[in-house]
Amino acid sequence: MSNTAQPEKQNKPSGGTGNREESGMVISQREMLTTNIIRVVIIGIALAFALFPVVFIASSAFNPSGNLNTRSLIPREVENLDDLTANFQALMVDELDIYPFWNWIANSFIVATISTVLVVLITALSAYSFSRFRFKGRRSLLLGVLLIQVFPNLLTMVALFLVLLEIGRLATAIPEALPFLSFIDWTWLELFSINSLGGLILVYMGGAMGINTWLMKGFFDSIPKDIDESARVDGATHWQIFWMLIFPLVRPILAVVGVLAFVGTFNEFVLARVMLRDTERWTLMVGLYNFITADFNRDWGKFAAGALISGTPVVILYLALQDQIVGGLTVGSVKG
Repeated sequence: MSNTAQPEKQNKPSGGTGNREESGMVISQREMLTTNIIRVVIIGIALAFALFPVVFIASSAFNPSGNLNTRSLIPREVENLDDLTANFQALMVDELDIYPFWNWIANSFIVATISTVLVVLITALSAYSFSRFRFKGRRSLLLGVLLIQVFPNLLTMVALFLVLLEIGRLATAIPEALPFLSFIDWTWLELFSINSLGGLILVYMGGAMGINTWLMKGFFDSIPKDIDESARVDGATHWQIFWMLIFPLVRPILAVVGVLAFVGTFNEFVLARVMLRDTERWTLMVGLYNFITADFNRDWGKFAAGALISGTPVVILYLALQDQIVGGLTVGSVKG
């Protein structure tokens, strides 16, 4: 009997050890609960801070009063759907003779789209050259591009204004100074002068290609050079290697640069306000600014409606290309 009972005593755990394990589990559960609560609170504060401007603008856009003083978070005195869309109706239909809203949107899309396409193509060619070719002055050019990009476009605003102004004057100066070239119609230069969308596109292109060249170069460096060497063995030219082999592989970074360029030009205000003079040629940001400078209180609802509309294309673009954006930023940041 004693021999049988002895193993049972040995297998039985001591009460002190079990209590310590249970208390440790309780403490760890409390710490985990406290940590989760803190995380939820911090995330809630961050979400409230980020979403409040969006909610405020959306509420103002659907507020039929249209005034900043009488607005409320939940629109009041709404009897039907027409009251909710009163600001949109006034902005997009009723007051087009005063505010050419659709012209502003068209100008913004023209400038942003053309600038984005040209920036992506030229930046891709530049990044491919810096990544694949070795030539004299390559390092100095890369450092020069980075150094120039440190200074924002606002510092060169006066110089850019004068340059575009002189481009417009060349349309009349060239035929006068060089009569033998008078048979050429030089008025096309006015498409790239002050108060033109072409001139604004040139300004945006110059400001967007610096940092994007470095961003693309990092992604090109991560692509194995064995692809280039194998293609050259088969007789492919540099252009064929770039366009048929490398270009399809760098779609994520193309999406990143395209989104950054489109959003930056579509939402830009200062340079567009300086370069564009006629109301018909304003971009959407410049046109919306007119609402809060003319009568800030009275036109606040129209301004909010326009701001809500202007943010929609950017959100759609981000949602459509979010996978490419994540891939481009992560892969291009690691040198492979």
